[in-house]
Amino acid sequence: MTTTLDIRRTRPHVAEVHLNRPDFRNAFNDAVIAELSAAFAGFAAEPELRVVVLGGHGKAFCAGADLNWMRAMADYSWDQNRADAQGLADMLWTIHRCPVPVIGRIHGDCYAGGVGLAAVCDIVVAGEGVGFCLSEARLGLLPATIGPYVVQAIGTRAAQRYFTTAERFDAAEARRIGLVHEVCAADQLDARVQALVDTLVANGPAAVRACKRLVQDLAGQPLSAELRADTARRIADIRGSAEGKEGVSAFLGKRSPGWLIT
Repeated sequence: MTTTLDIRRTRPHVAEVHLNRPDFRNAFNDAVIAELSAAFAGFAAEPELRVVVLGGHGKAFCAGADLNWMRAMADYSWDQNRADAQGLADMLWTIHRCPVPVIGRIHGDCYAGGVGLAAVCDIVVAGEGVGFCLSEARLGLLPATIGPYVVQAIGTRAAQRYFTTAERFDAAEARRIGLVHEVCAADQLDARVQALVDTLVANGPAAVRACKRLVQDLAGQPLSAELRADTARRIADIRGSAEGKEGVSAFLGKRSPGWLIT
């Protein structure tokens, strides 16, 4: 039973997850972290799932850490801080490794840990007017647990600036540096997200999962003989699979493949 998330199944093979603490601008606390971890661990175990949409209710996507939670942490020991931070790191990893694509629906403010949530999504759509900020340095802290995903998304140069300055930046800048894939009018946000969902569910479900894993496995790898052999093995495996054969047969026969949802 979740208390901080609104999880819905509005259509076959699609899960929608909204942070549901609007009075707190969907700020993180230990309950949010635990429930996101549990939700995405559950999604990973669903073989029929094809896409997850991650958003937030209220005026903000996620404003970072909850102030009451931060007050409680002020009295933590080093070991307690370490364990608490590990929970956040593990939650981000669980979303990152969810086998199906995760679409981030970003509106309002997206601060600190919220930027980390956006960075672990595979596809990110933001409405015009969204404000982003890696605000940790203002508090004498640093964006450590979210750092690997944010640096991977925006690159070293942009991270060097926004980690250290804690400047606020807009959706256009977020797109320029790679955190966001698409910016649209706020009233078109749901339509754009749903168009992406439609695109994903029209593709071969096993192929989409394999594509997501391929990107993660190739990132940063040298162009070695081992890598060439691995990629050749992957395409051979999927060509010989039932889905691969069905997809090619449908294309050549000018018909719809059997995985399309009707």
